[in-house]
Amino acid sequence: MLRNYLKIALRNLLKNKGYSAINIGGLAIGMAVAMLAGLWIYDELSFNKNHKNYDRIGMVVVDQTVAGELQKSKSVPYPLVAELKSNYSESFRFIVPSTHTSEHILTVGEKKLSRKGQFIAAAGPEMLSLDMLSGSRAGLQDQQSVLLSASAAKALFGAKDPVNKVVMVDADLLLKVSGIYADFPANSQFHDVQFLGSWDYFIARNSYMSEKQWDNHALTMYVQIKPGTDFAKASAAIRYSEINVIRHMDNMKNEVATNPQMWILPMSDWHLYSTFKNGEVNSGPVQFVWLVGVIGFFVLFLACINFMNLSTARSEKRAKEVGVRKAIGSLRLQLIGQFFTESFLVVMLAFGIALLLLHLSLSWFNDLSAKAMALPFSSSDFWLMSVAFILITGILAGSYPAFYLTSFQPMKVLKGSIIHVGRFASMPRKVLVVIQFTVSIALVICTIIIYSQIRFARNRPVGYARDGLLMIEMKSDDFYAKSTLISAELKQTGVVKEVALSQSPVTDVWSANGGFSWEGMAMENPPGFSTLTVSHEYADVVNWKFVAGRNFSNMASDSAGFIINETAARLLGFRQPVGKTVSWQSQWMTGNVKKNFRILGVVEDMVMESPFQKVAPSVFFLFGSPNWVNIRLNDQASASTALPKIEAVFRKLTPTVPFEYKFADQEYDVKFRSEERMGKLASFFASLAIFISCLGLFGLASFVAEQRTKEIGIRKVLGASVSNLWQMLSQDFVRLVIISVLIATPVARYAMQEWLMKYAYRTEISGWIFAGTGAGALVITLLTVSYQAIRAALLDPVQTLKSE
Repeated sequence: MLRNYLKIALRNLLKNKGYSAINIGGLAIGMAVAMLAGLWIYDELSFNKNHKNYDRIGMVVVDQTVAGELQKSKSVPYPLVAELKSNYSESFRFIVPSTHTSEHILTVGEKKLSRKGQFIAAAGPEMLSLDMLSGSRAGLQDQQSVLLSASAAKALFGAKDPVNKVVMVDADLLLKVSGIYADFPANSQFHDVQFLGSWDYFIARNSYMSEKQWDNHALTMYVQIKPGTDFAKASAAIRYSEINVIRHMDNMKNEVATNPQMWILPMSDWHLYSTFKNGEVNSGPVQFVWLVGVIGFFVLFLACINFMNLSTARSEKRAKEVGVRKAIGSLRLQLIGQFFTESFLVVMLAFGIALLLLHLSLSWFNDLSAKAMALPFSSSDFWLMSVAFILITGILAGSYPAFYLTSFQPMKVLKGSIIHVGRFASMPRKVLVVIQFTVSIALVICTIIIYSQIRFARNRPVGYARDGLLMIEMKSDDFYAKSTLISAELKQTGVVKEVALSQSPVTDVWSANGGFSWEGMAMENPPGFSTLTVSHEYADVVNWKFVAGRNFSNMASDSAGFIINETAARLLGFRQPVGKTVSWQSQWMTGNVKKNFRILGVVEDMVMESPFQKVAPSVFFLFGSPNWVNIRLNDQASASTALPKIEAVFRKLTPTVPFEYKFADQEYDVKFRSEERMGKLASFFASLAIFISCLGLFGLASFVAEQRTKEIGIRKVLGASVSNLWQMLSQDFVRLVIISVLIATPVARYAMQEWLMKYAYRTEISGWIFAGTGAGALVITLLTVSYQAIRAALLDPVQTLKSE
């Protein structure tokens, strides 16, 4: 029986090649998109699951209330390490302090490479269950040792065995390689960690870390909870671990005022639930994951709608077949089996094509989504899921046609009256077309609004000149000892206009502090300020735009001066801030002594962090330790001409460090990468949704034109023009699309208003977006159906009516 079903199904597919191509092609595209979305979601949800102890690893987070706002930070104070080990160890198997992931210089002989790494407690490799290729996870027990990733080891040592060889880190740490571990996968929080050094050795060499007090949050703290406990219990145990210690410390009053409370963020939440806004989890990342899943499902559903519509629309062609089969004794269940066989045959053919499309597009999709996904052909789970996928798609696409077509009564069918069953016979098809275009139009609207938000933020005034601005991190002592000489020699090259030093890169803020006070301060606990060390030349290098006051000068008194941004000026509340005094007490910047600083000038807000969020209040000053060299190129000098000359200076004066640079405009563009990726994914899905919808519309228009051939012939004989017939055949489809626009517009508007609320700096949703999208949908609809409509209108009525 199954063989007979397959034979009939193949005959029907070959007999109607056009409809078969539309069905199979549409389903193949829909299935390929659904599988791409599935792979993407799986990759997102499996983040960090390569770690054996994934469900028991966490990170300590601190809650603090600053200026009435709850803030959450993943940086904790150094004294917390000893406190947890001494008084809270019963909850934890491992307590693992670590530096933040940052770039360091690794040197072997003449090879100098910049690689990201961490200095982590000796238990870290065991907690993270490193996949050791040589050596052991206990390698960091020796303080003067380092573990290298396989890729870092190959880059430094080539094919040689690196174990027990010496690597110089940052031109002053000589560390012995005690092991090689397999690189972390791309969907791991540690994917860019290329080496792990000893935390104890780092502390011994950097004594300032052990001098940090409770109000200086500077390290990351990982923990692994013991069996028999959970994260809620462990979090409750350590919640007041800091406040209990500092409550009665006179020098910690400001820290106490923030009411610090500790809790543990499970590793399972690090990727999708680890960003916070106003003390609440930013649900944007996880919402985007589920959004991709919903879109993938709807794109597949659109393809299934094509199958349903074309199958039921062609019911007249299959009606007599059903009637004859029923008349000679076929049971309805057997006919349902026949139609489901056709459905599954189409789905299996489409699945084969979808796998090919998936294979061809995966590399491109990986680039688009910044992933490293691969098709798991060797996984039995993949094939089991594929079988389930085929079954679900086959049932979804074939159920309505199977039950609809087999419901025909043989007596009515054989009399030829089956098609004329009432004015609402085509209503299900119309509903499905409306659903198709509603989804497609909503996706297009969302895509346009995403790009509008990106363009709005890109056009935001940034308060400095990005073009021609070069940034180089000071990664060795040579930079500090020779900073004046570096500046002088760079200017002598003829391609450099000015050179300045700063604590943070122009496109980021590395330091934020509290402890500020001023006359008339209304807030008991004011927000922190971005605090940035700069040199005198900084204003000329970044092209500061002064709103009031002046730049730093060479006067000695300016070392006790601040330049503030407009946001800080508004926070201070002075009508004329220039000349006013601001007090600051900081453990590191003022020696824990309250000092007074005079405001010298006010500059326009510099957008150094996210271009989608508000600018933080910022103060710039001359004291402190810089970390970056900022270079303003001459207007006449091209980058290709300037870079070799600049590189020669740095190779001469800082020979222990590889020449690495960043352009401010390129670093600023990186800030848009996440939103641009979202926009590209949305436009990809929207384009395919529109294509699949139009594919189905084309097939449906072809059938309608075929079904009404004799009516068209009669109308032509009675004098109807081609334009009259085109209008008659197109108007039904236009009405459906108009209904889709009316439904999609409020749905998309609401969804995108909710999405835009996560941005402090956001665009307004313009009405032209909806009007333009609606007009575009109508044009596409007319173009899609016009070919079939005009083709039918041009047929010779003699040929179409001769059988009458």
